[in-house]
Amino acid sequence: MNELLKAYEDVDFLKRPECRPIRLQLELLRPDLVMEEHGIRSTIVVFGSSRVMSPQEAEQQVKELEKKLSQSPASPALKKQLLHAQKRLEQSAYYETARQFTELICEQCQRDDEEWKDYVVVTGGGGGIMEAGNRGAWESGAKSAGLNISLPYEQEPNEYTTEELKFEFHYFSIRKMHFLLRARALCAFPGGLGTLDELFETLTLIQTNKIEPMPVVLFGKEFWDRLVDWNLLVEEGLIDREDLDIFRYVETPQEAWDYIRSFWQQTAEPVPSQQKGSAGFRGD
Repeated sequence: MNELLKAYEDVDFLKRPECRPIRLQLELLRPDLVMEEHGIRSTIVVFGSSRVMSPQEAEQQVKELEKKLSQSPASPALKKQLLHAQKRLEQSAYYETARQFTELICEQCQRDDEEWKDYVVVTGGGGGIMEAGNRGAWESGAKSAGLNISLPYEQEPNEYTTEELKFEFHYFSIRKMHFLLRARALCAFPGGLGTLDELFETLTLIQTNKIEPMPVVLFGKEFWDRLVDWNLLVEEGLIDREDLDIFRYVETPQEAWDYIRSFWQQTAEPVPSQQKGSAGFRGD
């Protein structure tokens, strides 16, 4: 005789299209409760490409391809792979910057004896810049969270995220909401479509007064200026000149941290709300 299942025990039932509202609610609720249980009151969010390698990995890849090309110097495929690897080696400087940045924050902000923790590092939980962000926190002995997303490729949880703070999302919308619920700064490194999606949604929410203003930090002015012609948007009247003040370019970990710290020192409180688990969204 088959055992009868209660509705909340029946996984096949919960996966039905009609149960999507329940699944959305669970994805919103579970990470929120776990964050609260760990005393996480505010966060620093770090975005960036999952394809950026550590300097050690990138250098090793270049050496291996150079060796292969020396043995087959006429190979067009190897030449193309080497050029690609050399670009990865250039980009690896951002990995190191991200690692140093989160290590700096955690060393100055995280203490085990505090009931509530501010400026906890949160990343997308995958490789590349996300790995670097979690790694910097790990190397400083601090906790950090990873908000992973189920994808057919690229996204695997990195080993430096605190185990209890690894989350897996199905819905991009709920994942992006969790990035911002406790955020006190958003720090974007060079990345692809996912990074741009998260960055521009945040800029839009601040511009439209849907969330409290916060520091939005873009690492690498040269990259971002090549990618987005911000002045064109102003000249065409599509955004106001003041909208460019929503974000700031930085090049170094210390420059980014000094800006974030000074931003909140100019407000009435270092953290906009002292309520545990409080959200930065307005009108909830």
